[in-house]
Amino acid sequence: MNEYESSGVAAGIGVVAGIFYLAIIVLLIAGMWKTFEKAGKPGWAAIIPIYNLIILLEIIGKPMIWVLWLLIPCVNIVFGIWATNLLSKSFGKSEGFTVGLVIFPYIFWPILGFGPATYLGPSAAEAQNGGFGNNPFNNPNNPFNKPFGNQNNPNDTPPPVV
Repeated sequence: MNEYESSGVAAGIGVVAGIFYLAIIVLLIAGMWKTFEKAGKPGWAAIIPIYNLIILLEIIGKPMIWVLWLLIPCVNIVFGIWATNLLSKSFGKSEGFTVGLVIFPYIFWPILGFGPATYLGPSAAEAQNGGFGNNPFNNPNNPFNKPFGNQNNPNDTPPPVV
């Protein structure tokens, strides 16, 4: 193979890779577009760089100061993952879906947009638990949340006075 043939093969590989890359980007934007529409926001906002962050913050129910945190280098990684987690919670998804959105966004954004997930609200009322993590005050199995005394046979007499 001479010099001209190898450069033609390289150019062909580059064109195919470029088309594949553009197809992935279009799929990602389409997933974001449909996700925004599911949340009742304009879908076209997904393609405008800073405005899509503002709409995302409206979807997850966070204040506009978060735009600043999402633009500061190094801080934006933490707040971006946090916002992604709140987005998946707003659609009733788990932390595993958040990991998928962070690692494989070109797969999980279309799943979120075109799949059966419905928008439940800002962070789905803090993940239907009153807060994230182990909140002992909303756990029905927590023995400290049970009312005192025997509720099946309440004793209406006051305790003896000593």
